[in-house]
Amino acid sequence: MKHAGATALETLRDLLANLRRRTALIERRPGIFYVSGKAFLHFHEDPAGLFADLRLGSDWQRFPVKSPEERAELLAVIDGTDSADQSLVPVRLRNVLR
Repeated sequence: MKHAGATALETLRDLLANLRRRTALIERRPGIFYVSGKAFLHFHEDPAGLFADLRLGSDWQRFPVKSPEERAELLAVIDGTDSADQSLVPVRLRNVLR
């Protein structure tokens, strides 16, 4: 699965704009975000659609981001809101990413 290209990222522009408002996230290249110098979030495209890979602790978890609902779930996990499993978001990021 390859990293999402410019055309794929354009379809995620609202999600990317939302992520860019989070000051803890540093976008080093389009669609590739870091936190505290470590890779944190990036996007992939394949025939099945668009996916986000999110670092949760020392592991990566893949999230589909094709629909507005899937994008909202990704943001909920990143933000550690009540609609997401709090245990997935590293404690040090829960307040920083808001």
